[in-house]
Amino acid sequence: MSDVVDLQQLRVAIEQVDEELLDALRRRMDLAEDIARSKLATASPIRDQRREDLLLRRIRTAAMARNLDPHEVERLYRFIMEMSVARQHAWVTGLESTPLRVAYPGIEGSYSHQMAHKRYAGRDGGVFLSGFDTPRLAVDALRRGEMDLALLPIENTTAGAMYETYDALVEEGVTLIAEVVDQVQHRLLGLPGARLESLHTVRSHPQAITQCETFFRERLPHVRLLPDLDTGGAAQRVREANDPGVAAIASDSAAQRFGLEVLAHELQDRKGDFTRFVEVARAATPLPTDAPCKTSLVMVLENKPGTLGKALLVLAERGVNLARLESRPLPGSPWCYRFFLDLEGHAASAPIEAVLRDLQPYTQSMRLLGTYPRVELLPG
Repeated sequence: MSDVVDLQQLRVAIEQVDEELLDALRRRMDLAEDIARSKLATASPIRDQRREDLLLRRIRTAAMARNLDPHEVERLYRFIMEMSVARQHAWVTGLESTPLRVAYPGIEGSYSHQMAHKRYAGRDGGVFLSGFDTPRLAVDALRRGEMDLALLPIENTTAGAMYETYDALVEEGVTLIAEVVDQVQHRLLGLPGARLESLHTVRSHPQAITQCETFFRERLPHVRLLPDLDTGGAAQRVREANDPGVAAIASDSAAQRFGLEVLAHELQDRKGDFTRFVEVARAATPLPTDAPCKTSLVMVLENKPGTLGKALLVLAERGVNLARLESRPLPGSPWCYRFFLDLEGHAASAPIEAVLRDLQPYTQSMRLLGTYPRVELLPG
């Protein structure tokens, strides 16, 4: 009989522990909402992969110290973290004033994230930032209505066009509403204590590598330059590799984000190195026709001799300045191209309306990508 009583007492004790666990879980979920509130105010992504990795590492160590199976405890905490992320998303979607949802390519610590943080932090109503692996995935989420805006890098004054962005903008359903220009400040990031002369591999986005070619050719010619999806991801992989011979070209914020050390400053070939970003939405923003602005369009020309020359002559005859011309291969049509044009002026102005009309005979297809305020790039 005493054995039965002891078992009952143990069950009561377990139920009390379960109540304590549930109370602790409720407090954790409440804190998750506070974190979501802070992230919206500071334009920080809801998902923080590095923070999650560090937490799981700490939890495994704490579990072993308590004689618990670290793998089973990690599985439990992965579920808890998913609950926390879901709670944050639920809190955001339940707000009376829905925060602005902004997509960008890369992870936290990338240049695109840095630009998004700079542009949207402190916005009334908050900002919900989400990183995507590529510009196309960011734009696809915008088209599906999962995001309100996408902020995409489109060109650099040293390395030129970012073709992934151009290709992502071709399909219907999105429009350019703004451009933003930011000066590039590349850093060489390594593990704490790493030395330049010991490096054998440097990772980064291909554009960043191109922008820093002179530095590596003159100072580190033996180093292998390895392309990566984005600068923030390159910094994260340096941290994960834990190899003092591996470094990344990335930003100061990536160094702080991933606990890396700046091994060298000002890597870019030119001091006046700028990256242009475009802000993309599903609908156009009204803009006065006399405002300093640009109009972007994409067209496929008729495959006839001299067609491109005739199209460019149309611009000259109408007095419209061509700010940029970029070509991209047309999928499924070898040696045929799409042409992306940035024109100075409003799409509703008389000169550009005339240009669009006069271009029609020379094109197989043509689509306006948007009219948006022009940013002046100051010299020096």
